[in-house]
Amino acid sequence: MANTRRDLGLIALVIGFVLLASAVLGTLWLFREQQQSQRWVVHTLRTQEQLRAVLSDLQDAETGQRGYLITRDPEYQRPYIEGKKRLTVDLQTLRDLLADNPAQLARHDRLADLAQRRVARLDIGVGRAKDLSYEPGADMRGGVGKPLMDASRATIAEMLSAESQLLDQRIATVQRQAWQLSVWLILCLVATALLAWFATRNARERATAAITAGEALETANARLMEEAAQREAVEAQVRQMHKMESVGQLTGGIAHDFNNMLAIVIGSLDMAKRRMAKDPRKAEASIDNAMQGAERAAQLTARLLAFSRQQPLAPQALDANKLVGGMSELLRRTIGETVQFETVLAGGLWPAFIDAGQLESTLVNLCVNGRDAMPEGGRLTIETANTHLDEGYAASHNEVTPGQYVMVSVTDTGIGMPADVIERAFDPFFTTKGVGKGTGLGLSQVFGFVKQSGGHVKIYSEPGVGTTVKLYLKRHFGAAEQVTTVAHEGDLPRAKSGETVLVVEDEERVRQLSVETLRELGYSVVHAGTPNAALELIRSEPRIDLLFTDVVMPEMNGRQLAERAAAIRPGLKVLYTTGYTRNSIVHNGVLDHDVHFLAKPFTVAQLATKVRQVIDAEA
Repeated sequence: MANTRRDLGLIALVIGFVLLASAVLGTLWLFREQQQSQRWVVHTLRTQEQLRAVLSDLQDAETGQRGYLITRDPEYQRPYIEGKKRLTVDLQTLRDLLADNPAQLARHDRLADLAQRRVARLDIGVGRAKDLSYEPGADMRGGVGKPLMDASRATIAEMLSAESQLLDQRIATVQRQAWQLSVWLILCLVATALLAWFATRNARERATAAITAGEALETANARLMEEAAQREAVEAQVRQMHKMESVGQLTGGIAHDFNNMLAIVIGSLDMAKRRMAKDPRKAEASIDNAMQGAERAAQLTARLLAFSRQQPLAPQALDANKLVGGMSELLRRTIGETVQFETVLAGGLWPAFIDAGQLESTLVNLCVNGRDAMPEGGRLTIETANTHLDEGYAASHNEVTPGQYVMVSVTDTGIGMPADVIERAFDPFFTTKGVGKGTGLGLSQVFGFVKQSGGHVKIYSEPGVGTTVKLYLKRHFGAAEQVTTVAHEGDLPRAKSGETVLVVEDEERVRQLSVETLRELGYSVVHAGTPNAALELIRSEPRIDLLFTDVVMPEMNGRQLAERAAAIRPGLKVLYTTGYTRNSIVHNGVLDHDVHFLAKPFTVAQLATKVRQVIDAEA
């Protein structure tokens, strides 16, 4: 029986993996089919537009000919001549679009014959008019020109009707595939739920069998074992409930926020596309909205990486007093005039070993939280100090290493937090703010960043009195470094004469965007989609000042490419980029000391500044 239960558990595990693989592959296949159907819809719309263009060409030619016949004014020949020229091109373009439809091709050939015959009749009229031998009404008495034009219109109408039917069918196909995708995902979800239920029942049966076997061996000992097993099961269930609650809250929050941001991006781009020709200003405003939505999505991704301690950090020795002082004006503008802002900076403050940009973001997050906790106004204080966390404190706080730290605290005189809220304050997507007023990722980002940096964070709060968040940052034994700032759009660093950048990126659209951006900044750019192609360019190009490469690629990763490139061209400078780092350039959450890195997604200003910084850096 025990072996049977174990076999059932193994079978359930195998089925689970099969379900997961099926869900992913099925979703990808259906999504690809839906994209293909959408492309066919666009193809049909283009065909209809081209048919209308052919009709317009014929009408322009006919109108111009009639105007010339009536007035003998050569100016009226212009639409006639231009209509003829466009007609030839538009008919060929239409034929290319209809290459997949034999029935429509036959109608096209009939239309092309009618159009050519109609144009020939128009040419006869124009020729006679030039020879002064044209008689008004001769064409009408002959009964040729108008029937040809009527037949052309009828053929075009027939083709438009056929394309409309195709459009309806293809739109129905897109809708059906969207429905199939939804049904497929629901079925996979139901199957997964049933499998989880079966696995849970199977696990309980095995636990019961183990307890029964223990009771059969020794009654007294079985009682103790049963009590221990029950306590352990309850604790495991509680831990599992907390874990599942956190996972559910995390996934639900991610789905909610990303759906909101995708709605902004997709909707704004759709509106921009519709407004592009009619109202460019409104189209530009829609594009700006899409950019804001994309930037919010990038910020959400960065916060999730920070919470999971997966973000690449570039720590340096810095003076926290100078950093806080430099941010004071920004923070005053951020928190508003109703909040009194002050700093208490310790003399002789030790340098802290920390990522400056992430620390700035952390302080902004904490100050915004403090401001929101004081709706009627109050006082916000940033304080720095040298401190020591001893063994006693470390014993009562997980992940704390005893030693010397630089303390940076943010204190507000707001509404404060009760103990149960403090316990959940660092949970992702947990927030006490109203709907739409907070993502619930600010404090979780702070927690992940400080922990990844080897520090410690602690909240002290009392309802009605206020809150203090203390950051304990690792002390650096040495001098602090100068913190550099990112350039703004108005003063982007640009290329110097002849500077060349090699861009290596396996994703074509991302590569093209990087190439266009660098060329906009004045750089000469060569690019490759694979590391091996990049190595060929390194061998053949006379000058390359910088290798700008993705990290995760087929054939070899970015670090391996850089090493081979250095063997071919010693001293070549390298700038890495990726959306998610692996251990090729990041170890223990920190960038290797010889690495220059730019995280995706990046702005033009960030790329311009980083490229200029790496090229100008001393070898």
